[in-house]
Amino acid sequence: MRGFRRACGALAAVSIGLLAAGRVAGEEREDNAALVEVIREAATRQQQIAAQIADYTCTLVKRERVNGQLLEHEFIEVKLRQRQVREGRIVVPFSVYLRFLAPAEVRGREVIYVEGRNDGKLIARRGGLRFAYVTTSVDPLGELAMERNRYPITHLGIQRLIEELLVVAQEELGNPAEELDVKQAGGAKIEGRPCRMIQVTHSVRREQYRYYIARIFVDDQLELPIRFASYDWPDTEGGQPKLLEEYTYLNLKFNVGLTDWDFDHRNEEYQFLKDFQP
Repeated sequence: MRGFRRACGALAAVSIGLLAAGRVAGEEREDNAALVEVIREAATRQQQIAAQIADYTCTLVKRERVNGQLLEHEFIEVKLRQRQVREGRIVVPFSVYLRFLAPAEVRGREVIYVEGRNDGKLIARRGGLRFAYVTTSVDPLGELAMERNRYPITHLGIQRLIEELLVVAQEELGNPAEELDVKQAGGAKIEGRPCRMIQVTHSVRREQYRYYIARIFVDDQLELPIRFASYDWPDTEGGQPKLLEEYTYLNLKFNVGLTDWDFDHRNEEYQFLKDFQP
């Protein structure tokens, strides 16, 4: 576990460093070799994390603005198994099981997705207030699956969050340094867990910027980002920033030994129709 924390901490630090490096890059455009090396190192750290985390369970609290509408908070039990590759072959596919706890509109909904199975589709039990036990296969990129989501289920998880942070950090390297402000502060808490908060703000509104303000919360003990939130510019000058998305990972338990049965709709712990044929 100590090695796992060191690797996670190094990657988190690299992610933060890339964001902060936007200022330096803005002043030294002719020489990006050092920054390229930092990005390469981040990719190496990412591989180390993938090797040390086989699976985890948690409670995901998310809220998203979809098609201009800010949805309610969703509380979701998550089981997630990381993809494992050996000698260029996927021996354990990326696998996700979700059970929605709230709001009432989706309470009881269950979703299973296993990479490379069921013709690439996820299996979903409707849940909610009507036709709760309807079970069906759905294209994870299709309109039905994306109805309440900014991103598909294939993008779920802390690993993908870190990947996204690195992508955004790389984008920031090409932006004007004077338009980017990066601040760090300790003493934040997420559900009682001490965290440090990194806030990135764009002072000028431009088309290429994904957000006005982004906040990353890194757990002091786990040395992992456990919360991310981004905000759009306010509708009126001096108004409140508009929440775009927020994701908080709570009750994280790593390497719990999830198996194929945890991602099978016939599992007796789940409420999918057992005779459903994907």
